[in-house]
Amino acid sequence: MTLLPGVRSATADTDRLRMHYLESGRPDGTPLVLVHGNLSTGRFYEHLLPRIPDRFRVLAPDMRGFGDSERKSLDATRGLADWADDTAALLVALGIEAPPHLVGWSTAGAAIASFATRYPVASLTFLDPVSPFGFGAVHRDGSPVHDDHAGSGGGGANPALIAALTSGDDAPDNPFTARNVMRALYWSPDHQLPADREDVLVAEIHKTLIGDDGYPGDAASSTNWPGIAPGTRGILNALSPKYCRWDDIVDLDPKPPVLWTHGTADLIVSDASPLDFGVLGAAGVVPGWPGADVHPAQPQVTQIRDVLDRYAAAGGAVRVEMFEGSGHGPHVDAEDRWLAVLLDFLG
Repeated sequence: MTLLPGVRSATADTDRLRMHYLESGRPDGTPLVLVHGNLSTGRFYEHLLPRIPDRFRVLAPDMRGFGDSERKSLDATRGLADWADDTAALLVALGIEAPPHLVGWSTAGAAIASFATRYPVASLTFLDPVSPFGFGAVHRDGSPVHDDHAGSGGGGANPALIAALTSGDDAPDNPFTARNVMRALYWSPDHQLPADREDVLVAEIHKTLIGDDGYPGDAASSTNWPGIAPGTRGILNALSPKYCRWDDIVDLDPKPPVLWTHGTADLIVSDASPLDFGVLGAAGVVPGWPGADVHPAQPQVTQIRDVLDRYAAAGGAVRVEMFEGSGHGPHVDAEDRWLAVLLDFLG
């Protein structure tokens, strides 16, 4: 593995699984843990590590089901608690006792919130996080569109994407390859990664555990539109509102300071995500849509703002930074400003 200068690669045997991670900074530095999202790895933060002051000990682990960590099943019925407990186990294995600063991108927003309800934290940075009520088929207040949470979970993955990930397809004319999905959804379409860096990240996506235990997870059938409901294993089920919910951070005592950064052009976490069945149905992409009164689009960004407003009203310190024109990953397509905001917040 060829890494950027100042970045180290290591593996730790924890009491839960063997975890690979990237690291920078002093071994006795303040712990800062950067947790990646779905279909990515710790290397999606690698470009930042050489730029973070060495007063921090920075860790960017590969989470369960991704990268070079041990390939273990994800219990979706716990939401992202497996990821939270895995992160805590890594810190124990490395002898880190100080409460960490946590950054959670996308899926990992739910993981770091889950961590904070179980273990002490110094701060929480939500980087384009999944909604506090999970992804798909849920009203603004967090109540499910259908009692069985139809329209969320592992059955919602695009079969063409799964096929491309399984086969390793990288054909330029296939819009569902890891490379083309990353270009279209991870950051602003105007942002072009250097070719060698893009190759690294595509290769990292292809390390994903594919199937019922990983991506996308298993699924159940439903009599409600669109005919699929969440299963109990794998990452997309862990993100279903049936299991994923982090609005309980409002009750934290003490309340760690919170930073929320978000790209205004994010297509994955938005109030009109093209990955949301409510949006796909309204556009006629998925037939049989019963209408907005039955299955509306999920207002994800509004839900994040609602919960963080409640957190602030309950006494928590909240800083919000919107990144105009950025996509799902402003730490990549607005690297300089995003890193400056993070370091100012941590300072």
